[in-house]
Parts: sequence; C-alpha cells; structure tokens
Amino acid sequence: MRAFLARAAGNAADGDDLAQEAFGRAWNRAGDYRGQGSYAAWVMGIGWRLFLDQRRTAQRREALGLRDAAPTSSTPHGATDAAIDADRLLATLSAQERAALTLCFGHGCSHGEAAEIMGVPLGTLKSLVLRGRAKAQKLIGEGGAT
Repeated sequence: MRAFLARAAGNAADGDDLAQEAFGRAWNRAGDYRGQGSYAAWVMGIGWRLFLDQRRTAQRREALGLRDAAPTSSTPHGATDAAIDADRLLATLSAQERAALTLCFGHGCSHGEAAEIMGVPLGTLKSLVLRGRAKAQKLIGEGGAT
C-alpha cells in the first residue's frame, strides 16, 4: 500500500503518511468490512480515497495561494535509474491513470480489484489502464521517460 500511495501522491513521504492514516482508519472501521471482495482491496480503497481528499485540499489551498513552497524529493534514497525513470513516466499520467497502472501492473491486482479500490466501474478502470498504457508506450517510444 505504501508503494501504491507513494506513486499516486508523487513522493514517498506523502505515501507513508497516507498509508498510516489508511491503516488507522481501517483498524477503527474494521466492523464496516462486509466481506465483499478482498480485505486488501478494501484497505487500499480507503487509502485511495484519502489520497483524493488530500489532492482536493491541496488544490483548494493552491488556488488560494496558501500552498507551502518547501521543496520535497520524490525520489527515495538509493532508487535505481529504472525506478527513477518509472517515476518520471508515471508523473506524466493523470492521477487516475497512474493509480490504475500501478495497481494492475505494479501490485498485480485484477481489473475488478483495482476498480473496487478506486471506486470506479470496471469499464472505466479498463479505459484508464488502456489510455495510461498507450501514453506510457508513446513516451517510451519517444524517449520521454529518460
């Protein structure tokens, strides 16, 4: 979950914060889990919704000119060149495309699980994967990720 949220958020620190909050909420709301789908997908869905909330809040603050200008590193220490290139490539995609690709290809989720986590219909998830993959392949072909 940490890796997924770090990719979605764009940096490891925010991903760690989101994962910690998601696990805390899952613990407090364990009684709300109904057994439909996997428990992991339920918890990842909590993390995804937290990410969306955080992003909306950041956009509102940015619009008001209140955003903190402190620089953050999006690359963890010791990252390989391939991981850095993957981060650059994913950064060119929309948040939903990035999440769909990360869940399906990075975490091995089925399309159904990824759709459940993201709270979107299965057809929408498949479209996000297709569009994100096409954009990524185009950038790789053009040498844009290096």
